[in-house]
Amino acid sequence: MAKPIVAIVGRPNVGKSTFFNYLTGKRISIVEDTPGITRDRIYADVEWRNRKFTLIDTGGIEPSTENIIMQQVKKQAELAIDTADVIVFMVDAKTGLTAQDEEVATMLRIAGKPVVLVANKVDNIGDPPPEIYEFYNLGIGDVIPVSSAHGLGMGDLLDEIYKYFPEEGEEDSDDEFIKVAVVGKPNVGKSSLVNTILGEERVIVSDIPGTTRDAVDTYVEIGENKFVIIDTAGLRRKSRISENIERYSTVRSWAAIDRSDVCLILIDAQDGVTEQDTKIAGYVHERGKASIIVINKWDLIEKTTGTLEEYRKDVLEKLSFMTYAPVVFISAKTGQRVSRLPELITYVHNQATQRISTGMLNDVLAEATAVVQPPSDKGKRLKIYYITQTGIKPPTFLLFVNSAELMHYSYERYLENYLRKSFGFEGTPVKFVLREKKNKE
Repeated sequence: MAKPIVAIVGRPNVGKSTFFNYLTGKRISIVEDTPGITRDRIYADVEWRNRKFTLIDTGGIEPSTENIIMQQVKKQAELAIDTADVIVFMVDAKTGLTAQDEEVATMLRIAGKPVVLVANKVDNIGDPPPEIYEFYNLGIGDVIPVSSAHGLGMGDLLDEIYKYFPEEGEEDSDDEFIKVAVVGKPNVGKSSLVNTILGEERVIVSDIPGTTRDAVDTYVEIGENKFVIIDTAGLRRKSRISENIERYSTVRSWAAIDRSDVCLILIDAQDGVTEQDTKIAGYVHERGKASIIVINKWDLIEKTTGTLEEYRKDVLEKLSFMTYAPVVFISAKTGQRVSRLPELITYVHNQATQRISTGMLNDVLAEATAVVQPPSDKGKRLKIYYITQTGIKPPTFLLFVNSAELMHYSYERYLENYLRKSFGFEGTPVKFVLREKKNKE
């Protein structure tokens, strides 16, 4: 059985994200005194009484709103409610009961899921303030007072949530899932691609850049493969980041790359490879992540014979540091070639995690150095005594040499290409570590 799922819902600005951050122990959701900050669902794993569960933070629900974005936020919250085993309904003890709270309560009663009613912002130890008793009028049940900002009442609340967990069974290990970060500049179609891959609207899709302000994790099984798809906020140049909210989002997008196994680098076919695309791809490469270059909106390009190959050549010239990455031309809108991605993601992940025996590596090294002799400087020649693999993701190789200074970049590149010719490593960087082995005098 999968981990239990707990969704936090409520009207805007009652402290849902602060509560989420306190339980997860890290700044996963954006916290800002501006209503409507958390737009998409945010997922994180939490453990209580030796039981892991998935916590979902949702955007504030405004049931009667006519704002398009807020209507989509409501839709996302409804999806979270449908997915959840237990719902934490959060209200604001300082503001008191509102008409919006009553509308959310009606929505939850229709859902028919177990609901734990939480009055947040009760910041004093001792008897709860009399104001919280008005929330019993919602007809949800007992009210649990907490302070998300100060961590008060959390144990009682978690015990109450725990009561509603399904019976414990086998739970999926995250190790079975390939973590896939979908990255790119704003408005390139990241959310549309995620939705097409998932086959349902799990992430808000909008033509407004910056709609996806948080990195959103969605667990999905496609055939025999299990993925965690991470949709991220569009990455902008620093000069264009003015709001604190966008600063948090950009940091989180870099963090999403860091915790991923495979990155889908989305590029707008109409714009081509821009300076910002190069910076994003460069960061992915520097972090040693397996990657696929995905050219989106290919349906909007006028084509003649050879258009695709010319475009691919241009992309790889501009991203010359990652010619190892496969290039795929898709349309997230029409679904063209999107079905290829799960298989390709699995393939490049397998390439990034393969291990080569030391014997085979040294045979290939001997062959490579025989074909092209190592470089020399001032009469002293580079000697490579031995090679062994020390890591994966990316494949990392330790080379024992007589002098690291004699290893020229071009020869290191030659060795990398020789390893790729012998073992593949398509879609992943390859890393070398040099260690000097001094002759005993």
